Amino acid sequence: MNKRTRFFGILIEKSPLFFNFSSISTVIQSFQQPYNLTTCIASLQASAHHKNLAKGKQIHSYMLINGFLNSPLSITSLINMYSKCNQMNFALSIFSDPTHEINVFAFNAIISGFITNGFPEEGFEFYQKMRNEGVIPDKFTFPCAIKACLDVLEIKKIHGLLFKFGLELDVFIGSALVNCYLKFGLMEHAQVAFEELPIRDVVLWNAMVNGYAQIGQFEMVLETFRRMNDESVVPSRFTVTGVLSVFAVMGDLNNGRIIHGFAMKMGYDSGVAVSNSLIDMYGKCKCIEDALEIFEMMREKDIFSWNSIASVHEQCGDHDGTLRLLDRMLGAGIQPDLVTVTTVLPACSHLAALMHGREIHGYMIVSGLGKDGKDIDDVLLKNAVIDMYAKCGSMRDAHLVFERMNNKDVASWNIMIMGYGMHGYGNEALEMFSRMCEVQLKPDEVTFVGVLSACSHAGFVSQGRNFLAQMKSKYDVAPTIEHYTCVIDMLGRAGQLDEAYELALTMPIEANPVVWRALLAACRLHKHAVLAEVAAQRVFELEPEHCGSYVLMSNVYGAVGRYEEVLEVRHTMRQQNVRKTPGCSWIELKNGVHVFVSADRAHPEAYSIYAGLNSLTARLREHGYVPDV
Repeated sequence: MNKRTRFFGILIEKSPLFFNFSSISTVIQSFQQPYNLTTCIASLQASAHHKNLAKGKQIHSYMLINGFLNSPLSITSLINMYSKCNQMNFALSIFSDPTHEINVFAFNAIISGFITNGFPEEGFEFYQKMRNEGVIPDKFTFPCAIKACLDVLEIKKIHGLLFKFGLELDVFIGSALVNCYLKFGLMEHAQVAFEELPIRDVVLWNAMVNGYAQIGQFEMVLETFRRMNDESVVPSRFTVTGVLSVFAVMGDLNNGRIIHGFAMKMGYDSGVAVSNSLIDMYGKCKCIEDALEIFEMMREKDIFSWNSIASVHEQCGDHDGTLRLLDRMLGAGIQPDLVTVTTVLPACSHLAALMHGREIHGYMIVSGLGKDGKDIDDVLLKNAVIDMYAKCGSMRDAHLVFERMNNKDVASWNIMIMGYGMHGYGNEALEMFSRMCEVQLKPDEVTFVGVLSACSHAGFVSQGRNFLAQMKSKYDVAPTIEHYTCVIDMLGRAGQLDEAYELALTMPIEANPVVWRALLAACRLHKHAVLAEVAAQRVFELEPEHCGSYVLMSNVYGAVGRYEEVLEVRHTMRQQNVRKTPGCSWIELKNGVHVFVSADRAHPEAYSIYAGLNSLTARLREHGYVPDV
């Protein structure tokens, strides 16, 4: 006995009787006037439409008492009513009753009921039962049977059968066929079925637009949209959202604005779905102000609206704005979902907003988000939590989450190794790497960036050399520019500047500006002005517009007392129109994250902050403190 046979058997066993009446007269008295068969069927249809199960059962009992169940139309109406009321056990019992006459309409009702209630396999099994019993399908059977298809071969069989019954041109069947081919990613078959239809409504055009969008054929999306215009088919809201998604991925701001104008002309921009698509499009085109303007103008905002605008802020690097939106979202009574959490956690990581991160983690636990299972989303979410704790400096919390994970992927181990390394816990980072190898997980490029970075921060020079030498031979991972940069940084921090310079010249990959800046930073640390000039010259040649190199070189000259060269570097910056990016800092308090830039006066408490800072500086100078400028 297979799974589905057992399923049907259980349904029938559990519902041999539908009702438990105290008396038959109770049912009869509930009807003030006698019902005939037509009235009963109309009432069953009304009960199905309103999902009024109690009323439907009353009608059923009345029909049973009055002998109205010998009509095939009665059987079909009852199956439909129970299906619409999500009572497939009752619907199946009626269908399976040997005293009832079953025809194509009853089969259509039971197949449709299974599909509507989320049992496509069972629905398709009844379609096959129908064919085996010699009941001829009609134009209402095939849309449901097509929706129930879970196999490409079966959909192709049905497509061939349509020609036999002369139904290949039916619009409803054709629409179901196109959507089913799209579900299986068979765009060519969908296109053929689409072109065969004599009438194509806007819903069908939308299916093609979204089908092409989902598989990344953006040119075909635009071509289909143009054909709609040529054939005088007025795009709907769903057309607009489909086309906007394409322009969002392509970063095509100009055409996105044209569609925005069309949506405004048609009045579609007032819809939540279209507004959400516009926010997404402007966000991915880096037009954060336009996205925010649309968001603020929305009368109604759903969870997708909040997630879209939060994602826009995060993608544009406005991490503080992302957290402020989360506070507004909670204030509006909208509960975060999985997408919200995965958007906001990186913002906490970038700002080291540990209190916000802990609150989000707590919400995840209470609401059951990211329960540890085999689902890949659970692993990704837990990784995001570990990454947040690691970047906020709370390796204890990161370790606790990591150890409680039943399923860990390579990224989980990499995050822990990187976290321990960046905070100077070199031994713990290398121990984590050893454990990773013991569980037979193959390290990747990111793993070795973390390992070599840990060696750099902890001063493990000999181990770092060994790891670089063994990457290809022992672990089958080819060293990249990032790995050589880590080793050069490691050697530089350890004061082995000549060896670091030699590696930069002889490594098999051409050194980029990041490599030379790492060497330049080491020269600043150890006040090696001569080698600093060599490294700085290489950086200026490769990336003359980067302000960090000029600042490092200026600091090197300042450290060795060569102040004339300091002035020359600053003069060169002015000539090259290179501006130093203002420094930015932030502090997390109970009432949120407060962000400051150099000479910032925008904070509402700026006067009190500067007064306190000046008082503190004065007291430090009284104790001999001299600012390092």
